Amino acid sequence: VKKHVLGTPASADTVVYEEKDDSFYMGIGRTRDDRFITIGVHSTVSSEERYAPASDPTTFTVLAPRQRDVEYDADHYDGRWVIRTNDGAKNFKLVTAPTDATSRAQWKDWIAHDDAVFIEGFELFDTYTAIAERSEGLERIRLLFKDGRNDYVKADEPAYSMGLGDNTEADTTWLRYVYTSMTTPTTVYELNTATGERRQLKQQPVIGYDASKYETDRVWITARDGVKVPVSLVYRKGYRKDGTGALFQYAYGSYGMSMDPYFNQTAVSLLDRGVVYAIAHIRGGQEMGRDWYENGKLLHKQNTFNDFIDVTRGLVAQGWAAKDRVAASGGSAGGLLMGAIANQAPQDYRVLVAQVPFVDVVTTMLDPTIPLTTNEYDEWGNPEQKPYYEYMLSYSPYDNVKKQAYPSLFVGTGLWDSQVQYWEPAKWVAKLRDDNTSTFPILFRTNMEAGHGGKSGRFQRYRELSESYAFVLQQLGIETPAAGAATE
Repeated sequence: VKKHVLGTPASADTVVYEEKDDSFYMGIGRTRDDRFITIGVHSTVSSEERYAPASDPTTFTVLAPRQRDVEYDADHYDGRWVIRTNDGAKNFKLVTAPTDATSRAQWKDWIAHDDAVFIEGFELFDTYTAIAERSEGLERIRLLFKDGRNDYVKADEPAYSMGLGDNTEADTTWLRYVYTSMTTPTTVYELNTATGERRQLKQQPVIGYDASKYETDRVWITARDGVKVPVSLVYRKGYRKDGTGALFQYAYGSYGMSMDPYFNQTAVSLLDRGVVYAIAHIRGGQEMGRDWYENGKLLHKQNTFNDFIDVTRGLVAQGWAAKDRVAASGGSAGGLLMGAIANQAPQDYRVLVAQVPFVDVVTTMLDPTIPLTTNEYDEWGNPEQKPYYEYMLSYSPYDNVKKQAYPSLFVGTGLWDSQVQYWEPAKWVAKLRDDNTSTFPILFRTNMEAGHGGKSGRFQRYRELSESYAFVLQQLGIETPAAGAATE
Protein backbone atom coordinates (compact mmCIF):
# COMPACT_ATOMS: atom_id res chain seq x y z
CA VAL A 1 0.00 0.00 0.00
CA LYS A 2 1.42 3.36 -1.03
CA LYS A 3 0.46 6.88 0.01
CA HIS A 4 0.09 9.44 -2.78
CA VAL A 5 -0.08 13.19 -2.14
CA LEU A 6 -2.19 15.01 -4.74
CA GLY A 7 -0.11 17.23 -6.98
CA THR A 8 3.12 15.29 -6.47
CA PRO A 9 4.68 12.81 -8.95
CA ALA A 10 3.91 9.12 -8.49
CA SER A 11 7.64 8.51 -8.07
CA ALA A 12 7.40 10.33 -4.74
CA ASP A 13 4.79 7.92 -3.33
CA THR A 14 5.84 6.26 -0.09
CA VAL A 15 5.14 2.67 0.94
CA VAL A 16 3.12 2.57 4.17
CA TYR A 17 2.70 -1.22 4.29
CA GLU A 18 3.90 -4.28 2.39
CA GLU A 19 2.56 -7.79 3.06
CA LYS A 20 5.33 -10.38 2.90
CA ASP A 21 3.16 -13.52 3.19
CA ASP A 22 1.89 -14.43 -0.29
CA SER A 23 -0.94 -16.53 1.15
CA PHE A 24 -2.71 -13.30 2.25
CA TYR A 25 -4.90 -10.99 0.19
CA MET A 26 -4.99 -7.28 0.97
CA GLY A 27 -7.35 -4.31 0.68
CA ILE A 28 -7.85 -0.80 2.04
CA GLY A 29 -10.91 0.98 3.42
CA ARG A 30 -12.14 3.63 5.79
CA THR A 31 -14.23 3.43 8.94
CA ARG A 32 -17.89 4.36 9.34
CA ASP A 33 -17.03 7.63 11.10
CA ASP A 34 -14.31 8.55 8.54
CA ARG A 35 -11.76 8.82 11.36
CA PHE A 36 -9.47 6.03 10.18
CA ILE A 37 -7.99 4.53 7.02
CA THR A 38 -7.67 0.76 7.36
CA ILE A 39 -5.52 -1.89 5.70
CA GLY A 40 -6.96 -5.38 5.94
CA VAL A 41 -5.18 -8.62 5.08
CA HIS A 42 -6.78 -12.06 5.10
CA SER A 43 -6.03 -15.64 4.20
CA THR A 44 -8.31 -18.66 4.26
CA VAL A 45 -8.06 -19.01 8.04
CA SER A 46 -6.59 -15.77 9.39
CA SER A 47 -6.91 -12.00 9.13
CA GLU A 48 -5.39 -8.79 10.46
CA GLU A 49 -6.39 -5.09 10.42
CA ARG A 50 -4.25 -1.95 10.62
CA TYR A 51 -5.52 1.57 11.14
CA ALA A 52 -4.19 5.11 10.88
CA PRO A 53 -5.81 8.54 11.32
CA ALA A 54 -7.45 9.61 8.06
CA SER A 55 -5.99 13.09 8.62
CA ASP A 56 -2.44 11.68 8.58
CA PRO A 57 -2.32 8.07 7.32
CA THR A 58 1.41 7.62 7.79
CA THR A 59 1.81 5.23 10.72
CA PHE A 60 -0.54 2.23 10.83
CA THR A 61 -1.29 0.46 14.10
CA VAL A 62 -2.21 -3.23 14.23
CA LEU A 63 -5.66 -3.62 15.80
CA ALA A 64 -4.87 -7.22 16.81
CA PRO A 65 -1.93 -9.36 15.59
CA ARG A 66 -2.79 -12.19 13.23
CA GLN A 67 -3.15 -15.69 14.58
CA ARG A 68 -3.90 -18.87 12.70
CA ASP A 69 -7.60 -19.83 12.77
CA VAL A 70 -8.62 -16.40 14.06
CA GLU A 71 -10.49 -14.17 11.62
CA TYR A 72 -11.85 -10.69 12.24
CA ASP A 73 -13.02 -7.52 10.51
CA ALA A 74 -13.67 -4.20 12.19
CA ASP A 75 -15.38 -0.83 11.93
CA HIS A 76 -15.18 2.26 14.11
CA TYR A 77 -18.11 4.43 15.20
CA ASP A 78 -19.36 6.23 18.28
CA GLY A 79 -15.95 6.18 19.96
CA ARG A 80 -15.26 2.45 19.76
CA TRP A 81 -14.27 -0.42 17.50
CA VAL A 82 -16.93 -2.98 16.68
CA ILE A 83 -15.34 -6.24 15.56
CA ARG A 84 -16.79 -9.38 13.99
CA THR A 85 -14.62 -12.37 14.91
CA ASN A 86 -14.53 -16.15 15.18
CA ASP A 87 -12.17 -16.02 18.16
CA GLY A 88 -13.72 -18.71 20.36
CA ALA A 89 -16.88 -18.40 18.26
CA LYS A 90 -17.13 -20.73 15.27
CA ASN A 91 -20.19 -18.92 13.88
CA PHE A 92 -18.67 -15.51 14.73
CA LYS A 93 -19.66 -13.00 17.38
CA LEU A 94 -19.44 -9.22 17.78
CA VAL A 95 -17.05 -7.62 20.26
CA THR A 96 -16.08 -4.03 21.05
CA ALA A 97 -12.69 -2.45 21.74
CA PRO A 98 -11.39 1.02 22.69
CA THR A 99 -10.23 3.41 19.96
CA ASP A 100 -6.54 2.81 20.76
CA ALA A 101 -6.84 -0.99 20.85
CA THR A 102 -3.77 -3.04 19.87
CA SER A 103 -4.59 -6.60 21.06
CA ARG A 104 -7.43 -9.11 21.49
CA ALA A 105 -7.05 -8.80 25.25
CA GLN A 106 -8.91 -5.47 24.96
CA TRP A 107 -11.94 -6.99 23.23
CA LYS A 108 -15.22 -7.25 25.14
CA ASP A 109 -18.08 -9.51 24.04
CA TRP A 110 -21.16 -7.67 22.79
CA ILE A 111 -23.24 -10.07 20.66
CA ALA A 112 -22.61 -13.58 21.96
CA HIS A 113 -21.87 -16.62 19.81
CA ASP A 114 -24.85 -18.76 18.82
CA ASP A 115 -24.43 -22.33 17.52
CA ALA A 116 -27.56 -21.91 15.36
CA VAL A 117 -26.84 -18.44 13.93
CA PHE A 118 -23.93 -17.43 11.69
CA ILE A 119 -23.06 -13.71 11.73
CA GLU A 120 -22.01 -12.52 8.27
CA GLY A 121 -21.67 -8.76 8.77
CA PHE A 122 -23.01 -5.62 10.42
CA GLU A 123 -23.75 -1.93 9.83
CA LEU A 124 -23.63 0.70 12.59
CA PHE A 125 -26.26 3.44 13.00
CA ASP A 126 -26.97 6.06 15.66
CA THR A 127 -30.01 4.32 17.13
CA TYR A 128 -29.52 0.68 16.12
CA THR A 129 -27.18 -1.86 14.57
CA ALA A 130 -28.17 -3.97 11.56
CA ILE A 131 -26.68 -7.47 11.71
CA ALA A 132 -26.59 -9.77 8.67
CA GLU A 133 -27.20 -13.31 9.91
CA ARG A 134 -27.75 -16.77 8.53
CA SER A 135 -30.01 -19.33 10.21
CA GLU A 136 -31.58 -22.59 8.98
CA GLY A 137 -29.94 -22.07 5.61
CA LEU A 138 -31.53 -18.65 5.00
CA GLU A 139 -30.25 -15.10 5.35
CA ARG A 140 -31.90 -12.53 7.58
CA ILE A 141 -31.24 -9.04 8.94
CA ARG A 142 -31.49 -8.53 12.67
CA LEU A 143 -32.14 -5.05 14.04
CA LEU A 144 -30.64 -4.45 17.48
CA PHE A 145 -31.82 -1.16 18.98
CA LYS A 146 -29.97 0.84 21.63
CA ASP A 147 -32.76 0.17 24.13
CA GLY A 148 -32.13 -3.58 23.80
CA ARG A 149 -35.05 -4.43 21.50
CA ASN A 150 -34.58 -6.94 18.67
CA ASP A 151 -36.51 -7.17 15.41
CA TYR A 152 -36.05 -8.86 12.03
CA VAL A 153 -36.59 -7.61 8.49
CA LYS A 154 -39.47 -9.63 7.08
CA ALA A 155 -39.17 -11.83 3.98
CA ASP A 156 -41.92 -12.38 1.41
CA GLU A 157 -41.26 -15.99 0.31
CA PRO A 158 -40.16 -19.38 1.74
CA ALA A 159 -36.82 -19.31 -0.16
CA TYR A 160 -35.03 -16.01 -0.66
CA SER A 161 -31.77 -14.09 -0.33
CA MET A 162 -31.48 -10.91 1.75
CA GLY A 163 -28.49 -8.71 2.56
CA LEU A 164 -27.45 -5.25 3.70
CA GLY A 165 -27.44 -2.62 0.94
CA ASP A 166 -25.54 0.66 0.63
CA ASN A 167 -26.11 2.61 3.84
CA THR A 168 -23.79 5.60 3.66
CA GLU A 169 -25.41 7.60 6.48
CA ALA A 170 -25.50 6.52 10.10
CA ASP A 171 -27.85 9.20 11.44
CA THR A 172 -31.03 7.80 9.86
CA THR A 173 -33.82 5.41 10.76
CA TRP A 174 -34.00 4.18 7.14
CA LEU A 175 -32.20 0.92 6.35
CA ARG A 176 -31.50 -0.07 2.76
CA TYR A 177 -31.36 -3.78 2.02
CA VAL A 178 -31.31 -6.01 -1.05
CA TYR A 179 -33.85 -8.78 -1.54
CA THR A 180 -34.17 -11.44 -4.21
CA SER A 181 -35.61 -14.90 -4.65
CA MET A 182 -35.82 -17.45 -7.40
CA THR A 183 -38.97 -15.68 -8.63
CA THR A 184 -38.21 -12.09 -7.58
CA PRO A 185 -35.60 -10.03 -9.49
CA THR A 186 -33.03 -8.24 -7.34
CA THR A 187 -34.85 -5.49 -5.46
CA VAL A 188 -33.55 -2.66 -3.27
CA TYR A 189 -35.85 -1.74 -0.39
CA GLU A 190 -35.73 1.02 2.19
CA LEU A 191 -37.19 0.16 5.60
CA ASN A 192 -38.04 2.70 8.28
CA THR A 193 -36.86 0.93 11.42
CA ALA A 194 -38.95 3.24 13.60
CA THR A 195 -42.34 2.95 11.83
CA GLY A 196 -42.05 -0.26 9.80
CA GLU A 197 -42.78 1.51 6.49
CA ARG A 198 -41.13 -0.13 3.47
CA ARG A 199 -40.40 1.47 0.10
CA GLN A 200 -39.20 -0.21 -3.08
CA LEU A 201 -36.40 1.91 -4.53
CA LYS A 202 -35.26 -0.18 -7.47
CA GLN A 203 -35.79 -3.55 -9.13
CA GLN A 204 -33.76 -5.33 -11.78
CA PRO A 205 -35.69 -4.91 -15.06
CA VAL A 206 -36.38 -8.19 -16.87
CA ILE A 207 -38.05 -7.78 -20.26
CA GLY A 208 -41.05 -10.04 -20.78
CA TYR A 209 -40.88 -11.58 -17.30
CA ASP A 210 -44.06 -12.05 -15.25
CA ALA A 211 -43.32 -13.24 -11.71
CA SER A 212 -46.91 -14.38 -11.19
CA LYS A 213 -46.29 -17.30 -13.61
CA TYR A 214 -43.63 -18.90 -11.42
CA GLU A 215 -43.41 -20.47 -8.00
CA THR A 216 -40.57 -21.12 -5.56
CA ASP A 217 -40.35 -23.78 -2.89
CA ARG A 218 -37.94 -25.06 -0.26
CA VAL A 219 -37.50 -28.69 0.76
CA TRP A 220 -35.12 -30.68 2.94
CA ILE A 221 -33.47 -33.87 1.73
CA THR A 222 -31.89 -36.32 4.17
CA ALA A 223 -28.36 -37.31 3.14
CA ARG A 224 -26.96 -40.81 3.68
CA ASP A 225 -25.42 -39.87 7.04
CA GLY A 226 -28.71 -38.48 8.36
CA VAL A 227 -27.91 -34.79 7.82
CA LYS A 228 -30.76 -32.74 6.34
CA VAL A 229 -29.75 -30.66 3.29
CA PRO A 230 -31.84 -27.62 2.27
CA VAL A 231 -32.84 -27.31 -1.39
CA SER A 232 -34.40 -24.28 -3.13
CA LEU A 233 -36.58 -24.88 -6.19
CA VAL A 234 -38.32 -22.77 -8.81
CA TYR A 235 -40.71 -23.86 -11.54
CA ARG A 236 -43.45 -22.56 -13.80
CA LYS A 237 -46.90 -22.69 -12.20
CA GLY A 238 -48.84 -25.74 -13.28
CA TYR A 239 -45.82 -28.01 -13.05
CA ARG A 240 -46.95 -31.51 -12.09
CA LYS A 241 -44.82 -33.32 -9.54
CA ASP A 242 -45.63 -36.73 -10.99
CA GLY A 243 -42.17 -38.17 -11.59
CA THR A 244 -42.08 -37.44 -15.33
CA GLY A 245 -40.55 -33.96 -15.43
CA ALA A 246 -37.00 -32.68 -16.02
CA LEU A 247 -34.66 -31.30 -13.35
CA PHE A 248 -31.67 -28.93 -13.63
CA GLN A 249 -29.71 -29.05 -10.37
CA TYR A 250 -26.93 -26.60 -9.48
CA ALA A 251 -24.45 -26.32 -6.60
CA TYR A 252 -20.97 -25.08 -5.73
CA GLY A 253 -20.05 -26.48 -2.32
CA SER A 254 -16.57 -25.10 -1.57
CA TYR A 255 -14.69 -22.28 0.20
CA GLY A 256 -17.64 -21.58 2.49
CA MET A 257 -19.36 -19.76 -0.37
CA SER A 258 -23.12 -19.85 0.07
CA MET A 259 -25.26 -20.29 -3.03
CA ASP A 260 -28.42 -18.50 -1.92
CA PRO A 261 -31.83 -18.61 -3.67
CA TYR A 262 -31.32 -15.68 -6.04
CA PHE A 263 -33.13 -14.65 -9.22
CA ASN A 264 -31.45 -16.26 -12.21
CA GLN A 265 -32.64 -14.44 -15.30
CA THR A 266 -31.35 -17.04 -17.74
CA ALA A 267 -32.92 -19.96 -15.87
CA VAL A 268 -36.36 -18.66 -16.84
CA SER A 269 -35.77 -20.10 -20.31
CA LEU A 270 -35.48 -23.54 -18.67
CA LEU A 271 -38.61 -23.02 -16.58
CA ASP A 272 -40.57 -22.02 -19.67
CA ARG A 273 -39.64 -25.38 -21.18
CA GLY A 274 -41.03 -27.29 -18.24
CA VAL A 275 -37.76 -27.79 -16.32
CA VAL A 276 -37.52 -27.50 -12.53
CA TYR A 277 -34.43 -25.52 -11.44
CA ALA A 278 -32.94 -26.47 -8.05
CA ILE A 279 -30.08 -25.13 -5.94
CA ALA A 280 -28.68 -27.75 -3.57
CA HIS A 281 -27.20 -26.04 -0.50
CA ILE A 282 -24.63 -28.76 0.13
CA ARG A 283 -21.86 -28.99 2.70
CA GLY A 284 -18.71 -27.11 1.74
CA GLY A 285 -20.77 -23.94 1.48
CA GLN A 286 -21.70 -21.93 4.57
CA GLU A 287 -25.49 -21.81 4.24
CA MET A 288 -25.97 -23.60 7.58
CA GLY A 289 -23.06 -22.01 9.44
CA ARG A 290 -19.36 -22.68 9.88
CA ASP A 291 -19.78 -26.38 10.65
CA TRP A 292 -21.51 -26.78 7.28
CA TYR A 293 -18.35 -25.49 5.61
CA GLU A 294 -15.87 -27.41 7.74
CA ASN A 295 -17.73 -30.67 7.18
CA GLY A 296 -17.29 -30.23 3.42
CA LYS A 297 -13.56 -29.43 3.17
CA LEU A 298 -10.17 -31.10 3.65
CA LEU A 299 -10.69 -34.68 4.88
CA HIS A 300 -14.49 -34.26 4.82
CA LYS A 301 -14.77 -33.29 1.15
CA GLN A 302 -16.66 -36.46 0.20
CA ASN A 303 -19.68 -35.05 2.10
CA THR A 304 -20.01 -32.42 -0.64
CA PHE A 305 -20.38 -35.05 -3.34
CA ASN A 306 -22.62 -37.31 -1.25
CA ASP A 307 -24.96 -34.41 -0.46
CA PHE A 308 -25.36 -33.49 -4.11
CA ILE A 309 -26.05 -37.06 -5.21
CA ASP A 310 -28.46 -37.66 -2.31
CA VAL A 311 -30.34 -34.45 -3.12
CA THR A 312 -30.79 -35.68 -6.69
CA ARG A 313 -32.07 -39.05 -5.52
CA GLY A 314 -34.33 -37.42 -2.95
CA LEU A 315 -35.91 -35.03 -5.46
CA VAL A 316 -36.50 -37.89 -7.90
CA ALA A 317 -38.06 -39.96 -5.11
CA GLN A 318 -40.39 -37.07 -4.28
CA GLY A 319 -41.57 -36.92 -7.88
CA TRP A 320 -39.84 -33.68 -8.88
CA ALA A 321 -38.25 -35.37 -11.91
CA ALA A 322 -37.89 -38.62 -13.80
CA LYS A 323 -34.73 -40.58 -13.00
CA ASP A 324 -33.56 -40.35 -16.63
CA ARG A 325 -34.28 -36.62 -17.00
CA VAL A 326 -31.81 -35.06 -14.55
CA ALA A 327 -29.25 -32.43 -15.58
CA ALA A 328 -26.63 -30.95 -13.25
CA SER A 329 -24.24 -28.02 -13.49
CA GLY A 330 -21.27 -26.53 -11.66
CA GLY A 331 -18.24 -24.36 -12.38
CA SER A 332 -14.66 -24.16 -11.08
CA ALA A 333 -14.81 -25.98 -7.71
CA GLY A 334 -18.38 -26.77 -8.74
CA GLY A 335 -16.82 -28.34 -11.83
CA LEU A 336 -14.84 -30.58 -9.49
CA LEU A 337 -18.22 -31.54 -8.03
CA MET A 338 -19.48 -32.44 -11.51
CA GLY A 339 -16.38 -34.53 -12.16
CA ALA A 340 -16.76 -36.39 -8.88
CA ILE A 341 -20.45 -37.23 -9.35
CA ALA A 342 -19.76 -38.30 -12.94
CA ASN A 343 -17.41 -40.95 -11.55
CA GLN A 344 -19.39 -41.87 -8.45
CA ALA A 345 -23.01 -41.78 -9.66
CA PRO A 346 -23.14 -41.59 -13.46
CA GLN A 347 -26.43 -43.50 -13.55
CA ASP A 348 -28.22 -40.68 -11.69
CA TYR A 349 -27.61 -38.04 -14.38
CA ARG A 350 -28.50 -37.75 -18.03
CA VAL A 351 -26.33 -34.70 -18.75
CA LEU A 352 -23.73 -32.66 -16.86
CA VAL A 353 -22.29 -29.19 -17.47
CA ALA A 354 -18.80 -28.58 -16.04
CA GLN A 355 -17.46 -25.07 -16.62
CA VAL A 356 -13.75 -24.31 -16.01
CA PRO A 357 -13.65 -27.46 -13.86
CA PHE A 358 -10.96 -28.11 -11.26
CA VAL A 359 -10.58 -31.81 -12.10
CA ASP A 360 -6.87 -32.67 -11.81
CA VAL A 361 -6.70 -31.99 -8.08
CA VAL A 362 -3.57 -33.91 -7.08
CA THR A 363 -1.32 -32.75 -9.92
CA THR A 364 -2.34 -29.11 -9.52
CA MET A 365 -1.99 -29.07 -5.74
CA LEU A 366 1.49 -30.61 -6.03
CA ASP A 367 2.69 -27.56 -8.00
CA PRO A 368 3.30 -24.59 -5.63
CA THR A 369 4.35 -22.36 -8.56
CA ILE A 370 0.72 -22.07 -9.68
CA PRO A 371 -0.59 -18.76 -8.25
CA LEU A 372 -3.40 -20.17 -6.10
CA THR A 373 -1.90 -23.45 -4.91
CA THR A 374 -0.39 -22.40 -1.59
CA ASN A 375 -3.52 -20.41 -0.71
CA GLU A 376 -5.56 -23.58 -1.25
CA TYR A 377 -3.81 -25.84 1.27
CA ASP A 378 -6.39 -24.89 3.92
CA GLU A 379 -9.25 -25.82 1.59
CA TRP A 380 -8.04 -29.09 0.04
CA GLY A 381 -4.96 -29.97 2.07
CA ASN A 382 -1.28 -30.17 1.17
CA PRO A 383 -0.69 -33.33 -0.92
CA GLU A 384 2.93 -33.44 0.20
CA GLN A 385 1.44 -34.80 3.44
CA LYS A 386 0.39 -38.41 2.92
CA PRO A 387 -3.14 -38.32 4.47
CA TYR A 388 -4.14 -35.41 2.23
CA TYR A 389 -2.50 -36.93 -0.84
CA GLU A 390 -4.38 -40.19 -0.41
CA TYR A 391 -7.68 -38.47 0.32
CA MET A 392 -7.42 -36.14 -2.71
CA LEU A 393 -6.52 -39.11 -4.87
CA SER A 394 -9.70 -40.89 -3.74
CA TYR A 395 -12.00 -38.24 -5.28
CA SER A 396 -9.92 -36.35 -7.89
CA PRO A 397 -12.07 -36.59 -11.06
CA TYR A 398 -9.19 -37.17 -13.49
CA ASP A 399 -7.61 -39.87 -11.35
CA ASN A 400 -10.88 -41.78 -10.91
CA VAL A 401 -12.13 -41.99 -14.49
CA LYS A 402 -12.81 -45.64 -15.29
CA LYS A 403 -14.44 -47.80 -17.93
CA GLN A 404 -18.14 -47.22 -17.33
CA ALA A 405 -21.14 -45.56 -18.94
CA TYR A 406 -20.92 -41.79 -18.43
CA PRO A 407 -23.75 -39.28 -18.97
CA SER A 408 -23.53 -36.61 -21.66
CA LEU A 409 -21.07 -33.87 -20.71
CA PHE A 410 -20.61 -30.27 -21.78
CA VAL A 411 -17.14 -29.18 -20.60
CA GLY A 412 -16.12 -25.53 -21.00
CA THR A 413 -12.78 -23.82 -20.44
CA GLY A 414 -10.84 -20.67 -21.35
CA LEU A 415 -7.39 -20.67 -22.91
CA TRP A 416 -6.26 -17.83 -20.61
CA ASP A 417 -7.62 -19.26 -17.37
CA SER A 418 -4.98 -18.68 -14.66
CA GLN A 419 -6.99 -20.41 -11.90
CA VAL A 420 -7.85 -23.68 -13.63
CA GLN A 421 -5.53 -23.99 -16.61
CA TYR A 422 -7.14 -25.29 -19.80
CA TRP A 423 -5.12 -28.51 -19.83
CA GLU A 424 -6.92 -29.80 -16.73
CA PRO A 425 -10.30 -30.22 -18.44
CA ALA A 426 -8.57 -31.10 -21.73
CA LYS A 427 -6.80 -34.16 -20.31
CA TRP A 428 -9.90 -35.09 -18.30
CA VAL A 429 -12.07 -35.06 -21.44
CA ALA A 430 -9.48 -37.12 -23.32
CA LYS A 431 -9.50 -39.75 -20.61
CA LEU A 432 -13.31 -39.74 -20.42
CA ARG A 433 -13.56 -40.30 -24.16
CA ASP A 434 -11.16 -43.23 -23.93
CA ASP A 435 -13.01 -44.95 -21.08
CA ASN A 436 -16.66 -44.03 -21.67
CA THR A 437 -18.75 -47.08 -22.59
CA SER A 438 -21.96 -45.15 -23.31
CA THR A 439 -22.87 -43.53 -26.61
CA PHE A 440 -23.66 -40.17 -25.03
CA PRO A 441 -21.57 -37.26 -26.36
CA ILE A 442 -18.77 -35.55 -24.44
CA LEU A 443 -18.40 -32.02 -25.81
CA PHE A 444 -15.31 -29.92 -25.07
CA ARG A 445 -15.61 -26.16 -25.65
CA THR A 446 -12.46 -24.02 -25.39
CA ASN A 447 -12.90 -20.26 -25.57
CA MET A 448 -9.66 -19.02 -27.12
CA GLU A 449 -10.14 -15.48 -25.76
CA ALA A 450 -11.43 -16.08 -22.24
CA GLY A 451 -10.13 -16.62 -18.74
CA HIS A 452 -11.68 -18.18 -15.64
CA GLY A 453 -14.81 -16.04 -15.72
CA GLY A 454 -15.58 -16.55 -19.40
CA LYS A 455 -15.66 -13.98 -22.17
CA SER A 456 -16.42 -10.45 -21.03
CA GLY A 457 -19.10 -8.33 -22.65
CA ARG A 458 -22.70 -7.50 -21.90
CA PHE A 459 -24.18 -10.09 -24.28
CA GLN A 460 -21.33 -12.54 -24.91
CA ARG A 461 -21.84 -14.30 -21.57
CA TYR A 462 -25.43 -15.06 -22.54
CA ARG A 463 -24.36 -16.44 -25.92
CA GLU A 464 -21.94 -18.75 -24.16
CA LEU A 465 -24.52 -19.85 -21.60
CA SER A 466 -27.05 -20.52 -24.36
CA GLU A 467 -24.66 -23.09 -25.83
CA SER A 468 -24.63 -25.19 -22.69
CA TYR A 469 -28.39 -24.73 -22.15
CA ALA A 470 -29.07 -25.83 -25.74
CA PHE A 471 -26.90 -28.91 -25.22
CA VAL A 472 -28.77 -29.78 -22.01
CA LEU A 473 -32.20 -29.30 -23.57
CA GLN A 474 -31.27 -31.36 -26.60
CA GLN A 475 -29.98 -34.19 -24.42
CA LEU A 476 -33.17 -34.10 -22.33
CA GLY A 477 -35.29 -34.17 -25.47
CA ILE A 478 -36.78 -30.69 -24.90
CA GLU A 479 -36.92 -28.55 -28.01
CA THR A 480 -39.70 -25.97 -27.65
CA PRO A 481 -40.96 -23.67 -24.87
CA ALA A 482 -44.17 -24.48 -23.03
CA ALA A 483 -47.37 -22.95 -24.36
CA GLY A 484 -47.70 -19.30 -23.37
CA ALA A 485 -44.02 -18.88 -22.43
CA ALA A 486 -42.21 -15.62 -23.08
CA THR A 487 -40.10 -15.63 -26.25
CA GLU A 488 -38.01 -12.47 -25.74
